[in-house]
This record gives sequence, C-alpha cells and structure tokens, in this order.
Amino acid sequence: MAEAYIIDAVRTPVGKRGGGLAGIHSADLGAHVIKGLTERSDFDPGAVEDVIFGCCDTIGSQAGDIARTCWLAAGLPHHVPGVTIDRQCGSSQQSVHFAAQAVMSGTSDLIVAGGVQNMSQIPISSSMTCAEDLGFADPFSGSKGWVERYGTQEVSQFRGAEMIAEKWDISREEMETLALESHDRAFRATDEGRFKNEILPIAGIEHDEGMRRSTREKLQSLSPLVEGGRITAALASQISDGASAMLVASEKAVKEHGLTPRARIHHLSVRADDPIYMLSAPIPATKHALAKAGMNKNEIDLVEINEAFAPVVLAWQKELDWDLSKVNVNGGAMALGHPIGATGTRLMTTLLNEMERTGARFGMQTMCEGGGQANVTILERL
Repeated sequence: MAEAYIIDAVRTPVGKRGGGLAGIHSADLGAHVIKGLTERSDFDPGAVEDVIFGCCDTIGSQAGDIARTCWLAAGLPHHVPGVTIDRQCGSSQQSVHFAAQAVMSGTSDLIVAGGVQNMSQIPISSSMTCAEDLGFADPFSGSKGWVERYGTQEVSQFRGAEMIAEKWDISREEMETLALESHDRAFRATDEGRFKNEILPIAGIEHDEGMRRSTREKLQSLSPLVEGGRITAALASQISDGASAMLVASEKAVKEHGLTPRARIHHLSVRADDPIYMLSAPIPATKHALAKAGMNKNEIDLVEINEAFAPVVLAWQKELDWDLSKVNVNGGAMALGHPIGATGTRLMTTLLNEMERTGARFGMQTMCEGGGQANVTILERL
C-alpha cells in the first residue's frame, strides 16, 4: 500500500471564549492556517486535490461547506474543492484519516486536512438547539429505534463524564491533580517556546489564551456541574476558538513538488463504545489500534489524548496502565482549550512538533467523540 506523509502542520493560537479570536469569521480562521501551509511549504496550491475540514455546528458562519469557504477566503484557486465532515470532537482527526486513505488508495496525491471552530460566535450544540422550533428537542428522542434501544435517558457529555468517574472510581482529587498538571505543562511549553513552530499568530494573538494559574484550594472551592457530582468547570475542556491544518501527500507528490515529509502515518483507525457513556471509546480504540498495528504501548514514545474531561484521560490510563509522563506533555484541553472541529489536527500538530523536539519515533493520538466514538492515529517521525 502507498504511504501517506505529513509535510507540514500549523494552527492558530487557541482563543478563549470571548477572547482575541472571538470576532473573527470562521472562514477567515480556516483561511489563515490554509494560507500559512501554502506559504511555509512553497508548493503550487493549485495542485491540491481536496480540502477536508472538520467542523461541528455548521450553521451561520460555519454553514455552506466551511472547508470550501475557507479555501476561497484564503484567495486560493477556484478549481480546488472542499468538503466538511462531522465526527464530533474528532472531526479534524478524521479529516486526516480521510486524506491519508485517499493518498494510500492512490486516488489523490496532495490534500489539505484540518478543522475550524468559532465557539464564541456559534455556541456548542447550536445545530441541535436551532431545530427546537421545528419540534426536535434533541437528535434522539424522536427516533423509535433509538428509544427502543436506549430509552429516554439523558444523553450528554456531562453525564458521560460523571458516569466514567463513577465507574472507574476516579476521585475529584485525582482529577484536580491532572487539571493542575495540565496548566503547569501548558505554561512550561509556552514559556520554553515549544509551540512556536506550530502557531501562526493572528489578530495580534501569539499564544494560547486558556491557561490559568490556579491552586488546589481554588479548584476545591468550585461547585460541581451537577448536584452531587464530581465534575467541575476546571475538570472540563474549555470553550474555544481556533483552526488547524496539515498538508498530506503521497510519495509521488513529495517528488514532484520537492516536499520534505516530517512524518509518516503509520496507523489509522476508529472504534466506538457505549453512546451513553459517550467518552469512554479511547479505551477500546487504543487497544484495537495497537493490536491492528502489531505494536505495544512501550513502542509509543508520546501520546496526545484529548482532555475533554479529566476522567476521560484517567479512566484510559487506569485501564491501559499508561505512563502519564508520556501523555499530553505540553498540557491538554483543560488548559489549552478545545475548539471542537479544530482540535484533532491541533493535537496532531502539537504531537508532531514534540516528537521532533524530543527525537521520538512513534507518537499516538486519540480522542473521545460524540456518539461514543474515538479515532486513533499513530505517526512515525521521519
């Protein structure tokens, strides 16, 4: 099978809700990283065969196939198409998978993959709530098949996070320890310039905006999101704005355009779990990926697992007995934020740069996604 290579990867800073990126149209956020890719890699953008972007809540500024709009807003050739996909929080990671699969199949040679989300302008779940006037309170309750299988119980990430914390017996104290470490790592990475090669400043913003100095006492003073629960706002990912993109190429494109690959996509897969728990799928997805790749965890030098909620990472760690010193080493979404459609390639961009900084050979990425799903990508540094 043909190989798929990552040529370059860039991202905006992750803006906090109402922060420095809040007033920027989603198409312009996406255009910024796409244009950055074309300028940094010095190739003919007219050779790109598709633009695959992840985005959730595709209404308003994110409607009308935002992938295509981002490309056009970047001032790039009309003949290059675009497609927008939604695998919830894993949308842009899936965009890389689709791009790599197209290259591996021999049907494409050069693809831009990424994602964009402005959660300040389009609040999370807007695509669900905007249909309330049409008689749809949520995507599930009107389905006969769904109700017969799952009943009318609440389906939400907040409930899923609480259920995971309870099932894996994860204490609030354990989760607060992880949250404090996430912010500490993010500050350290920023101060040491670890993100410098991946962030394209925009609107005068050069650094991620979500990091906060805190203490255990401050975290302990927060009320849980639901009465009697363990999850607080500090133990959840932040509502954020941002975009990220990668250039994926075949060996043919590498030679024709004089490109220098930074990594090879060693493995890609997706797996699913109980949609009510919703956030637990990284556990079976990681097991499946390692087995299919013929690898064991000791061969993986670095891991990025999205910190949608603290119990997602800790349940995964408890189940797989992973060394957390190799996981989210530059902080996670509790500190850096989670612009849902863009986070997949944001994580992969950070992973790629950290692999290069440390000399790691293999890096793995996984993240929980709505519907109880999880993608896994394993990169090999070149």
